[in-house]
Amino acid sequence: MPARAVTKAVVPAAGLGTRFLPATKAMPKEMLPIVDKPAIQYVVEEAAAAGLDDVLIITGRNKDNLINHFDSVPELEYTLERKGDEGKLGKVHESSELAEVHFLRQGQPLGLGHAVGRARRHVGNESFAVLLGDDLIDARDPLLDRMVAEHDAREATVIALMEVPEASIHLYGCAAVETTDDPDVVKITGLVEKPDVADAPSNLAVIGRYVLRPEIFDVIDTLEPGRGGEIQLTDALNYLAEGKGEGPVYGVIFRGRRYDTGDRADWIKANVLLGVDHHDLGDEITEWVLEFADQLRAQKTGA
Repeated sequence: MPARAVTKAVVPAAGLGTRFLPATKAMPKEMLPIVDKPAIQYVVEEAAAAGLDDVLIITGRNKDNLINHFDSVPELEYTLERKGDEGKLGKVHESSELAEVHFLRQGQPLGLGHAVGRARRHVGNESFAVLLGDDLIDARDPLLDRMVAEHDAREATVIALMEVPEASIHLYGCAAVETTDDPDVVKITGLVEKPDVADAPSNLAVIGRYVLRPEIFDVIDTLEPGRGGEIQLTDALNYLAEGKGEGPVYGVIFRGRRYDTGDRADWIKANVLLGVDHHDLGDEITEWVLEFADQLRAQKTGA
């Protein structure tokens, strides 16, 4: 059996989280909880579940809480052991045993492309996955396995796409595509960052999962700052999609459950949506949601 082509994941986590101020004044946005785990843990769990057990997290300043979360905590573990609280002890161990997690400072906040470029020495001459922490993919709808399989079969860069309403496409990177023999896989011929609705080449939005070949690093090195004065990963991918670099670019269309935790309202929705399915809290939260919905409905109708 051939060796697995992709074993490493890169998780950019150097953003300032300004949309969540003041909550993120002293806490990294990646540590904001979704039900009972910080968002970053869901991302590392996703990578590990897909067999990517070597995870590099690109951090910025004041991210020590994030680093500590994936480390062991001997004093807490000792206390829980003395109390015989195996359940909580298991949860503490879980985050430090998920994968081999490494950390690297981005240095200067020069954009997503720059953050990915910083992973070059760790990744080496291998393909790797990039997972953005703002996009949580429901564990019941695995995406990375399919993306890695397409990368291996087509020897290509693969990015995740999602169909969005036409009126929302200006919020995303948008892909110009050609169909393939698989309705869930398209060949990407170009990428446009946050286009006007009238200029969008499709309703397929780029979401935060990528399986990249190592030539992406050479492309990133040649880029001039783009939108917002930053080095944009979209620009590097567009260069490849237009046939200017090595290898084609394909997109896997994701039709499962995704939670945008970079938006305050969607972060709240993610807590509710995952909360109602939680093994311990689901029944209680579901009952409360139904009762609260009835109260809201009565208020709106004046009943």
